[in-house]
Amino acid sequence: MSKAKVFVTRVIPAAGLDRVREFCDADVWSEPLPPSADVLRQKLSDCEGLLSLLTERIDGAVMDAAPRLRVISNYAVGFNNIDIPAATERGIPVGNTPGVLTDATADMAFALLISASRRIVESEKYAVAGHWKTWEPLGHIGQDLAGSTVGIVGMGRIGYAMASRCRGGWGMRVLYHDQRSNEQAERELGAERVPLDRLLAESDFISVHADLNDSTRGMFNAGAFAKMKPTAVFVNTARGPLVVEADLAAALTRGTIFAAGLDVTDPEPPRADNPLVGLRNCIVAPHIASATVSSRNAMAEIAADNLIAGLKGEPLRAWVNPEVAATRRS
Repeated sequence: MSKAKVFVTRVIPAAGLDRVREFCDADVWSEPLPPSADVLRQKLSDCEGLLSLLTERIDGAVMDAAPRLRVISNYAVGFNNIDIPAATERGIPVGNTPGVLTDATADMAFALLISASRRIVESEKYAVAGHWKTWEPLGHIGQDLAGSTVGIVGMGRIGYAMASRCRGGWGMRVLYHDQRSNEQAERELGAERVPLDRLLAESDFISVHADLNDSTRGMFNAGAFAKMKPTAVFVNTARGPLVVEADLAAALTRGTIFAAGLDVTDPEPPRADNPLVGLRNCIVAPHIASATVSSRNAMAEIAADNLIAGLKGEPLRAWVNPEVAATRRS
């Protein structure tokens, strides 16, 4: 029996890729940069499965170029790169990799928080450049963490994990803004659900863990930054388009807020003229929140499971559009 042909848009950890290669006739894109849209359509023309990354835009046109496509498995928690209604309309199940990035992403958010607030990256560059001549009483003074207030925007799994670190490790007061109440956060962390304006005004640290949708796109703009404390530290490990980057750069340059730590930008990577790149009080990391051995391996395993289940006509392990079950392609 011949194996189903699939296209894998990047080399992923062997924990998943080995299983894909065992079960499928896998064409794996090994270049360091993602395939272009034209190459993607060409590669998919006779494929039954696709294992994609956030870097690939999978829209209706791409799906129409793949008449045999029976499953899309996204190696990511998010799936904003995929037109889910278009996939559902065409009977194509879509999978993602949720639930395995919580601790790694929360750790990264806190790493950015403490690094930006204590000016660690800025001072390290200062020392390496040879400017450190003696102990400086007024040099590189940052913000205190213990007993401060953290504002969590989006109190889901990752937001809760971040709040737990801030509360348990540094005794921070926790405010959060979300469409829904999180009873566990309120009960175990003493978290208080508040309107966004109050969170922005009272928080010493703002950590973003919100979904990207039409209502949240660009929610952190000039108006939002103007409501923050001049000592505030802003952290985003969620999605780049949640932030109007020119407004954040202006707030950092003018001293409207103290510092920022970003693991995501819009686009990724940032353009050479992005005003955030090179600012002394802004840390820009290359989207590495999930970059731990266990997290990336777990993502690969789930992505492989989703792909193989889709090819077998079985329920996906992590199914974005389970409503397609009755009309899925065979």
